[in-house]
Amino acid sequence: MSDAWVMAGEPGTGRARAGDPGWDVDPGTAARPLVAASWRRSVRARVSPDGAARVELDGGELASYREAHALAPAMPVIRELMGAYATDGEHLLAVCDAAGRMLWVEGHPGTLRKARAMNFVAGARWSEAAAGTNAPGTALAVDRPVQVVSAEHFRRSVRAWTCAAAPVHDPRSGRLLGAVDITGGERLAHPHSLGFVQAVARAAESQLALLGPAPEPGRLRLSALGRDEAVLSVGGRRLRLSRRHSEILVVLAHRPDGVGGDELLTLLYEDESVTPVTLRAELSRLRALLGPDVLRSRPYRLAGVADADFATVERRLASGAVAAAAGEYTGPLLPASAAPGVVRLRERLADRLRAALVDRADPGLLADWAYSAWGEDDVVVWRALCAAVPAARLPPVRARLDSLEAELSSDATDLQRTARHTRA
Repeated sequence: MSDAWVMAGEPGTGRARAGDPGWDVDPGTAARPLVAASWRRSVRARVSPDGAARVELDGGELASYREAHALAPAMPVIRELMGAYATDGEHLLAVCDAAGRMLWVEGHPGTLRKARAMNFVAGARWSEAAAGTNAPGTALAVDRPVQVVSAEHFRRSVRAWTCAAAPVHDPRSGRLLGAVDITGGERLAHPHSLGFVQAVARAAESQLALLGPAPEPGRLRLSALGRDEAVLSVGGRRLRLSRRHSEILVVLAHRPDGVGGDELLTLLYEDESVTPVTLRAELSRLRALLGPDVLRSRPYRLAGVADADFATVERRLASGAVAAAAGEYTGPLLPASAAPGVVRLRERLADRLRAALVDRADPGLLADWAYSAWGEDDVVVWRALCAAVPAARLPPVRARLDSLEAELSSDATDLQRTARHTRA
């Protein structure tokens, strides 16, 4: 791939127009689908191709944050597997959190010096929405291993580099904790680099499973934030649920005392013509999947206590632990669901967390939301971030806010024109 790319610019063509953000030398050059989709997201996030990663944590703040991070216990294993490989090969090993902030960047001294020129350092944010297409940021965005080779990077300053990264999850809840990355020169442009970093990520998860507390017998763990299909851990099994089963379990986890059949029907189905027979069939399939002792009826409820990730965020907010709540929030609750009960829960949780972040006015927490996939168009948070961010970091935030407000103004004008035309 040359130092160029296609961009979503002309509708239906997949090509860029000169002057579009990210447009480059040859808009006809083809790209891998994964890279093409990532570049489009980078453009939508208003990432500058000539910008630099922002350092958000340093000194004591960085040290205390990574010491308390869930990935810290896995670092000895990561270093054992990657340390010598990185140093001998003149590469870097890097580990970031789920927001794309680099927690550790280690390896060959000469390569470390070169990496500082593009702020590939501990404390810098390399999420895709903040730094464009890059292996750790894009691996977090798509939640799977990713390799990015030279000119596939969105930012020009990174195109001399090749990197491969894999996401790391909590072995029990399935929550995304961050990513492990190998970065260096063109010698990493080989499929084995991706396989290697994926194996390291699995080893890190295994280490976390060994060090973590043993799950209580019969304890249900439900992960539904940022997922269209929830993951349930029960009885030593980890199950990916269908969308309807995900909705059922979210509702029942929220209502531990149980829900009657008629009410459950209204919470799950927009279409009022859906019959109780349809619901009973779904519950029967779910009971067969989970086992007879997990799902009970009259009223419908879960046996035992369910640890749901969205409930954890609610508890953190209720106790005033806003930073902890934001750290647990990995995305909207079942974002593709239109079930009325789920939609209400999703909107209530997002509204409460957004309000807490705006009230706290912490620029780091606000940036986590604003640069996320769900917060990139949230003008309320961008306004709060603009008011809270230090002056040195203000210009790109102000530019993004101005762009959002211009879009809102344009949309409002279009609606007014449509209303006048309709009345006429």
